[in-house]
Amino acid sequence: MDDRPSPLDPARPDDGVAAPPDAAFSMHGRESLADGDVEGSLDDEIAAWVEWTYFVDTHEHLPEESTRVRWEPGHGIPCDDVGALFSHYVNSDLISAGMTPDEMGRLCGPDVPLADKWAALEPHWHAVRRTGYGQAVRIAAKRLYGVEDVSASTFEAMAEGYRDLVAPGFYERVLREVAGVDSCQVDSLDAVVYRETERPLLLMQDISIMDLHMGPDWRRPAAVTGIDVEDLVDYHGVIDWWFDHYGVYATAVKSQAAYGRRLDFADVPADEVAEPFLRQLSGDPVSNAETKAIQDHLFWYCVRRATEDGLPVKLHTGFYAGSGHMPLHRVGTNPGDVCELLRLSPETTFVLMHICYPYEDQMIAIAKHWHNAVIDMCWAWIMNPEASARFLRSYLMAAPSNKLLTFGGDYVPVELVAGHASLARHGIARALTDLLRSGWLTRSDAIELIDPLMHGNAEAIFRLEDKRAAARTVPWDHLVEG
Repeated sequence: MDDRPSPLDPARPDDGVAAPPDAAFSMHGRESLADGDVEGSLDDEIAAWVEWTYFVDTHEHLPEESTRVRWEPGHGIPCDDVGALFSHYVNSDLISAGMTPDEMGRLCGPDVPLADKWAALEPHWHAVRRTGYGQAVRIAAKRLYGVEDVSASTFEAMAEGYRDLVAPGFYERVLREVAGVDSCQVDSLDAVVYRETERPLLLMQDISIMDLHMGPDWRRPAAVTGIDVEDLVDYHGVIDWWFDHYGVYATAVKSQAAYGRRLDFADVPADEVAEPFLRQLSGDPVSNAETKAIQDHLFWYCVRRATEDGLPVKLHTGFYAGSGHMPLHRVGTNPGDVCELLRLSPETTFVLMHICYPYEDQMIAIAKHWHNAVIDMCWAWIMNPEASARFLRSYLMAAPSNKLLTFGGDYVPVELVAGHASLARHGIARALTDLLRSGWLTRSDAIELIDPLMHGNAEAIFRLEDKRAAARTVPWDHLVEG
């Protein structure tokens, strides 16, 4: 067990572990839940340790802070006002609850009067305010703007709080001071493959291999490289260029191919796809089977290059973002398909994201069986907080604890990371409390798990000490930290 004094001890000495820099990020984050917590449901010492420990955030889609501060339409988020808080994830619940496209356009559109935004939100808010997505908004509003809840009487104060917060330095405020996040790993939505971030220590970047292996516009990722792609060999050179230039700084590679296909990537040799690749490059017809073969080959080319560079491979699994377009039967094939990937490349660390909800139990079996499988709870705490807490309890009873990552906000608006982090802390404390009270864990067992689950595992899996050293030497010149 960690023999440091409990964080409940007011006389706790400076023991070299960074304490949270802001009083808002302090003991008992359950108190920041919008509807409170049942008295005595969490063990006080476990809850205090969880609140005191920083997260490594393994997955976000955050735009650059400068993009938010100097907001323009079409960049980052759809509006620069309080409506932005409802533009990601909770918007899906609102649509599922019956919000019309016109209402969503008013809520999240630019230059819409505040009263009109509330009028669009109010008829549907009651139906979603208690979901994980809704709670993340409510908690963020409380922690960032000091309002007790999202309502007609607080909406103007939220709008004022939004305007006051969005200024240079607010990412540091939201992430490190309020959410208790040491660093984020960002899958950029506004860069082709890799983004040269202004804040390489706070917003560590993944290499997005989606465009590199899924196509079909093969010249798009090639444009930056200066390579004229005439055949498959040239395109291999494009992939190599991205890894040569950014592999040392990247924390991982990431693909969300599961949104468009099964994860049944066969190891197809180059000579089988060279000719159909040429046809596709020229805009000539290729069959579905040929398209799959090209994608399969290029996926494995990227995976092997990532493995050579010591980069874990992050794969989206499970539930789809948005609403009205999820083929659950295909989602259900993800666990079986990734088993074959794990078998084919035992030297590759595969990070299986989002616990493959709603097939999360199968992820526990995978982590228990495959040495190269890591399970990431990013996004999961707001998708279904109860399923996530249950998953964490079950996982810790069945699979090695060093193969689990417990937090990634998966948000575009940075403000909502504060809400998600609070839900995650509550869920972690709850799961560990349950295991303590059931007799499965001793108190020392439970407390020993907190540090690795919240950041230690991520530090090791993504080699973050090396990545921080590399981040301090990035060659681009638009930095605000170094």
